[in-house]
Amino acid sequence: MAETALQLGIVGAYMLVALAVGVVAYRLTDRSAEDYYLASRTLGTVVLLFTTFATLLSAFTFFGGPNLAFAAGPEWILVMGLMDGIIFAVLWYVIGYKQWLVGKRHGYVTLGEMLGDRFGSTPLRVLVAGVSLVWLFPYVMLQQKGAGQAIVGLTEGAVPFWVGAGGITLFMIAYVAVSGMRGVAWTDTIQGLFMLSLVWLAVAWLLTDIGGAGVATEQMGAANGEFLALGGGLYTPQFIISSAVSIAFGVTMFPQINQRFFAAGSKTVLKRTFALWPVLVLLLFVPAFMLGAWAVGLGVEVPQGSNVVPVLLGEFAPTWFAALVIAGAMAAMMSSSDSMLLSGSSYLTRDVYRPLKRAFGSGSSDADDAREALIARVGVVVFATLSFVASLYSPGTLVQIGDTAFSGFAQLTVPVALALYWGGTTRYGMYAGVVGTQVFYVLHVFPVVETLTGLAGLSVALSGTYMGWTPGVVGILLGLLLTVGVSLVTTAAPDENRSVYRVDGVEAD
Repeated sequence: MAETALQLGIVGAYMLVALAVGVVAYRLTDRSAEDYYLASRTLGTVVLLFTTFATLLSAFTFFGGPNLAFAAGPEWILVMGLMDGIIFAVLWYVIGYKQWLVGKRHGYVTLGEMLGDRFGSTPLRVLVAGVSLVWLFPYVMLQQKGAGQAIVGLTEGAVPFWVGAGGITLFMIAYVAVSGMRGVAWTDTIQGLFMLSLVWLAVAWLLTDIGGAGVATEQMGAANGEFLALGGGLYTPQFIISSAVSIAFGVTMFPQINQRFFAAGSKTVLKRTFALWPVLVLLLFVPAFMLGAWAVGLGVEVPQGSNVVPVLLGEFAPTWFAALVIAGAMAAMMSSSDSMLLSGSSYLTRDVYRPLKRAFGSGSSDADDAREALIARVGVVVFATLSFVASLYSPGTLVQIGDTAFSGFAQLTVPVALALYWGGTTRYGMYAGVVGTQVFYVLHVFPVVETLTGLAGLSVALSGTYMGWTPGVVGILLGLLLTVGVSLVTTAAPDENRSVYRVDGVEAD
């Protein structure tokens, strides 16, 4: 009982510190939407780098990644640590830099605003926001599920799953209610540095205890010789490339990441951050995933539904240190969750509520602004509560849930990139690229849709024709064909504005 109280006390204390930082940031935050959602576009290199980093340090990466390395081998480092880091850095430059340029010029806060303005289409704006909110749901649920599993593993079942999942749900609701992007960015920076330090300390503690990295790797190979070879088993070339591409493309369209493309203080900040990104990713993912892989040779027994890292630390580290690492992992989940809910509320109010309000002829007033703020907060509460309930019944693993969300978002990347760079993209091409790929992907990942449409078995039949390539990657290629093909055979609508995305002179450097 004393150990459980100590563990929960350390985790709770850290969460309160993060909340205190958010309260301080709230006192310094303007009440304008631009400041609340984008910190007035003033983020510097260190803060932008670490707020992006910490926002992605979710249950998928910190628990799901080591779990996959434990089950299938350390090649997951190649997927998430190397390939995904480089691909996302390139997309950060190609898409993020252009978004920053046009966002600063026109004052865009959301992706939907940017696309709706270019194509003169409120329905497109609502569509993109709706798709984003749909795929945000399982990723928020992923954080709650990871938190519940972390508390169960840390306390060896003394505290039930629903307490951990419910605790992080209440915390992130409270945090988003008092803190905007400024507070999120500040706490993200602290949590990113904290998490990075703790992972390396955990590795050092483990290796010191067992005799070094050589011994740990030798024991891993003795337990499973395939872990010392590159490829094989799950890690086919198609799986490695599909996973890396889907995750990187999906991250680019995550609302909480995509909005950070608008928040940089200058183009120099953007260029520095995407250059440093692959290095920072490797610094975290290599030690975290190797903890999972090394655990195979250490005789660690991971109960069904638990995660390898808490179990490993429970056996080889003192109670207080294991609790501190789990607190860091919870911080990673919180930094993802609060950013998701903050961005989700901006999509809900600015891209769904505002267009509907204008459609019904309501003008702007102080009462409307107050109502919008209320809708944003109510939306956060409802969204977080529903995802918490879903986390209690979701049968998928953390990697499965995360991969589903990543690939869903990934379907948006190509149409958005074409809109930014190809003036020939038309409104109907965008509709085809967005709707067509989403329908294609949904039919593969949600069998219930097949039942409702009378097309039972379609996902099995289709997925078997791609020679190992995932539906997510096939959907990305389909999006390219649909967006380009339909744009070539349709003409631009009269209210489309191709000049919106033009940048020249110093801005384009």
